[in-house]
Amino acid sequence: MFNKILIANRGEIAVRVLRACKELGIQTVAVYSSADKNAMHVKLADESVCIGPASSLKSYLNIPAIISACEVSGADAVHPGYGFLSENFGFVEKLEAHGIKFIGPKSEHIKMMGDKILAKESANNLGLPIIPGSPGEISNTKEGLEVASTLGYPIIIKASSGGGGRGMIKVFKEEDLDESLKKASTEAEKSFNDKRVYIEKYLQNPKHIEIQVIGDEYNNIVHLGERDCSMQRRNQKLIEETPSVIIDDKKRDEICSLTINSLKTMGYCNAGTVEYLYENGNFYFMEMNTRLQVEHPVSEEIYNFDLVKEQIKIAAKYKLSTDQDTLKSNGHSIECRINAEDPDSFIPSPGIITNYHAPSGPGVRVDSNCYSGLEISPYYDSLIAKLIVYDKDRVSCIQRLKRALDEFVIDGIKTTIPFFQQIINQKDFEDGSYDINWLENYKKNN
Repeated sequence: MFNKILIANRGEIAVRVLRACKELGIQTVAVYSSADKNAMHVKLADESVCIGPASSLKSYLNIPAIISACEVSGADAVHPGYGFLSENFGFVEKLEAHGIKFIGPKSEHIKMMGDKILAKESANNLGLPIIPGSPGEISNTKEGLEVASTLGYPIIIKASSGGGGRGMIKVFKEEDLDESLKKASTEAEKSFNDKRVYIEKYLQNPKHIEIQVIGDEYNNIVHLGERDCSMQRRNQKLIEETPSVIIDDKKRDEICSLTINSLKTMGYCNAGTVEYLYENGNFYFMEMNTRLQVEHPVSEEIYNFDLVKEQIKIAAKYKLSTDQDTLKSNGHSIECRINAEDPDSFIPSPGIITNYHAPSGPGVRVDSNCYSGLEISPYYDSLIAKLIVYDKDRVSCIQRLKRALDEFVIDGIKTTIPFFQQIINQKDFEDGSYDINWLENYKKNN
């Protein structure tokens, strides 16, 4: 087992990983920017190293600074959390060159799945169902028009290195294609330093369903069922739950088995999530995230399984601690992402938390880095806490979520708590019939 793990992240995920390390008896090293000197993960870690100023580029994305922090502290492994460097294959290769273990997948798999065009091609070769679209990059409008005419409108343009909805544009008629291609390519280059885009048929009312997997280097791999992540705003997930109310046991077994068999063929190791769109009874591969997901706690709750501890053990060459027959789900779990944002406009709301009280009680979990007096910085993602609830069934789980949201107090800044209190009382949420476009339509009409 590792002696000391450096956590190359911040916020609630840094605290989450740190706690898993401590429960495994592993020393922890926090890295932080000057803006995060009073952060919870810094206070809880055994050691901490400042790696730069507030700017992410000069701190949390500063690979030389993180490697230097490993060498100074004597850390023999790095857990990247999610975001930042978690899917940067170059980072993995540099760690390996310095004899530091990366707690995550192989660099080749991160590279393969990080490029959306290559990922789609790989998924197709592995036998996963894919959305009809261009065979590769669209380099000019003529190519785009030819593909779109074959697919039929509407279509969607996507950035090859995309994420979070950036470089993604829906096109409903031919005359808008030229301008949309240019806009998507420009945004992709600005956001990811990669201007390549491709085209897919636009599915108009799908569910967003993802399969959680984890495997070891001995080609043992299991799934933890599916998560429904369809409650989204501008392609950003806000509420996640498991299991999905629209997936029956037969469909669940089919897509989970197909996913596992494909990843075994790849030789995939450590945690990952394969994401699909689901419409009219059919699954379509969308992308694979070669890392831990923000919404991993809901899967942990219904399977009673610690994904972060398992990640660490696998990276230390332990065999997977369970098999598929042993891994059984029970009950229902829902997660709300609590952001420091205005609940009506979603504009970020940095400032000082003057009063903080997290809900508790049976079946309630809060993953957070917050405390009274903490200053929420304007420099980073606005996610400050995750409220996860669990109960025997979905109806009971929703009722528990309502209770927990009523108990949650965060004063001094605006948060999305009132937004969730509103949404979970809507009929379409209560019966699970919402799709990925539901929230945008709801906001337009309310």
